[in-house]
Amino acid sequence: MQNEKLSEEINFNHYENKYWKSSIYYCLKRIIDIFGSLVGIILLSPVFIIITIAIKIDSKGPVIFSQYRVGKNDKLFKMYKFRSMVPDAEKLLIKLKDKNEMSGPMFKMKEDPRITRIGKFIRRTSIDELPQLFNILKGHMSFVGPRPNLPREVANFSNYHKLKLLAKPGLTCYWQVMGRNEIDFEDWMKLDIKYIEERNTWVDIKLIIKTFFVLFGDKNAH
Repeated sequence: MQNEKLSEEINFNHYENKYWKSSIYYCLKRIIDIFGSLVGIILLSPVFIIITIAIKIDSKGPVIFSQYRVGKNDKLFKMYKFRSMVPDAEKLLIKLKDKNEMSGPMFKMKEDPRITRIGKFIRRTSIDELPQLFNILKGHMSFVGPRPNLPREVANFSNYHKLKLLAKPGLTCYWQVMGRNEIDFEDWMKLDIKYIEERNTWVDIKLIIKTFFVLFGDKNAH
């Protein structure tokens, strides 16, 4: 499937110039992404195997869940996660719309009945996100950047919200280490745009380090 443009309303070139970063920063960022994702995939391969077996035992369905997300400059890509929900989760979402606990166009629910037993564990520890190391290696994502949204969510974004699309989406970000689902939609977008404005190699390294603490269990992850 070819990359599609979701909106022509925002002049990305204007804001790219406003938030321009040096080519050295982007080069270092890509080197860190390639080296880090390769090392991560190799070192975490036993975890990949254990989680794969656990998911297969826990429920029927594929181990990896892939879904189109919106990346930098409105480009679509397939994002990978360990499956943490029942196979027909997207169909069941229609019945749960009125139980949404997140403001804005996103859906979040603490006691989501679609989440499997192993799914609760891998979400709480963020292990479900590990397959995104392959997205990073392929260049669709970076270790640090705004978390990628679904096309239907971005379709309801304002021009201000769409500024987050100026950066390559990331495995971690300010939102990921500062409260996650306890942060409402508008504050989440402000944090993403704060990253766009402030990003540099040192900011990226600090966010990567802070993310390691999340891997041991985050009460705000569900």
